[in-house]
Amino acid sequence: MNGFLNQQVLVLNRLWQAVNVCTARRALTLLFEGHAHVVLDNREGAFRTFDFTQWRDLSQAEPHPESIHTVSFRIRVPRVILLLMFDRLPKKEVKFTRHNIFERDKNTCQYCGRIFDRKDLNLDHVVPRDRGGPTNWENIVCSCVPCNTRKANRTPLESGMHLVRKPKRPKWRPFVQVNLTLGSHDSWKHFLDLAYWNVELGEEPG
Repeated sequence: MNGFLNQQVLVLNRLWQAVNVCTARRALTLLFEGHAHVVLDNREGAFRTFDFTQWRDLSQAEPHPESIHTVSFRIRVPRVILLLMFDRLPKKEVKFTRHNIFERDKNTCQYCGRIFDRKDLNLDHVVPRDRGGPTNWENIVCSCVPCNTRKANRTPLESGMHLVRKPKRPKWRPFVQVNLTLGSHDSWKHFLDLAYWNVELGEEPG
């Protein structure tokens, strides 16, 4: 029984977006308290939701091997639950990393506008470090080797070069806290596919 209570359950917000994973124990508590419904795939591409009483009755009518027995009834461990109140995605700031700078600049030299393999790109301080230029989102851009060499230790204005786009901190992006290595279930796939395609990877063009 304890093993079932520790199983993972995918949590959706009320807009049906995957936002987290919790234990079956937590999911059943949320269900019992009326904060969540169970989501069940009818295997025809449609989903039904169940409140606590409906889920308990279904568990009695259609016994399932992954069920928890209480003194007075049995209840099936849910795979996916839907929060009734929460409609936001938790947000996490985009980390200032080499990878994410390449992602923001789309592997494009910000001086000549050409796309390169990452191995052929450098990270350039727009205002050189020894001129007081900080190492942050607003002063670091992708640069190809020829442009980097041409610019040298000067500002773009001094070197007669222009930025394709002013560097900015990427917007906050939805963060789906789901670790697939922990063993997801087939019933999660639909929602995780949606999460994958709908997650905002960086700033919008413009």
